[in-house]
Amino acid sequence: MEKIILTGDRPTGQLHLGHYVGSLKNRVLMQEDPENKLFIMIADMQALTDNAKNPEKVSSNVLQVALDYMAIGLDPKRSTLFIQSQIPELAELTMYYLNLVSVGRVRRNPTVKSEIEQKNFGESVPAGFFIYPVSQASDITAFKANLVPVGEDQKPMLEQTQEIVQSFNHTYGDVLVEPKGVFPEKGRGRLPGIDGNGKMSKSLGNGIYIADPADVVAKKVMSMYTDPNHIHVEDPGQVEGNMVFTYLDVFGTDKEKIAELKEHYRRGGLGDVKIKRYLIDVLEAEFAPIRARREEYAKDPEAIMQMLKEGSEKARSVAAETLTEVKQAMGINYFA
Repeated sequence: MEKIILTGDRPTGQLHLGHYVGSLKNRVLMQEDPENKLFIMIADMQALTDNAKNPEKVSSNVLQVALDYMAIGLDPKRSTLFIQSQIPELAELTMYYLNLVSVGRVRRNPTVKSEIEQKNFGESVPAGFFIYPVSQASDITAFKANLVPVGEDQKPMLEQTQEIVQSFNHTYGDVLVEPKGVFPEKGRGRLPGIDGNGKMSKSLGNGIYIADPADVVAKKVMSMYTDPNHIHVEDPGQVEGNMVFTYLDVFGTDKEKIAELKEHYRRGGLGDVKIKRYLIDVLEAEFAPIRARREEYAKDPEAIMQMLKEGSEKARSVAAETLTEVKQAMGINYFA
């Protein structure tokens, strides 16, 4: 069976190394498999659910996210890259699915609950933000995606999509495809921020971005959280919870050398500056070519937007077919 995969990102800023580790790198690998059909969405409508009064923050970052996609190796000839708002069929599907979901069920969604708390919405939560799991169900089912790469924290969203598919098919007949989640390997799905506090996040300002110049990357690495008790070079240091070693475990290829550095750090005699400089070299080896490609693509923004326009038209034709099937099943395709 053909593997149809839907994934994407909110354009609220440039993408960082957490995105790269958690999803972007894996998308490039998925793209190499001829059995996979990838739809990669720039989710601007979803981003507007909590940025409606600052739409420029969203619209200005559509190009930036597309540049990041191209730079890391996503190929519009092998993957369909598109903008969510350019597929009006998604909004119509959302309306039909909302009638199959209760307010209570959305309110119980753990991801929605935690994000409402994080954003301090209180009773002022925008309705669009409140129901965005239903919108995600539309995104997934419009393309009949049977595989959806998600982090563990997004599992409740996927479960809600599965419930909507089951409810729709039970009510109207088997039209929609029930998706399965593709979860990251344990310990590989989330990259902590350089400050050591939780995950890397645009809102927390603790990230290294794919587009960051080499000097900015170096400055951020030199500010990384290590072991606060490792005051002098000769002091024994702690590797666990030390962000430099956490990042070396993720990005370093010379595992033997990293193991030696850890052992040396633990017994003392190895300074933070030295391991940070090594990490800078490791990151530069991986991201310098990516940065160079991004700078080249950025010279012709019109070509990138044209690529997104063509991808959106291709994606819309697929979503339109699904919408037609949905309306026929519901008995509301009056003029077909």
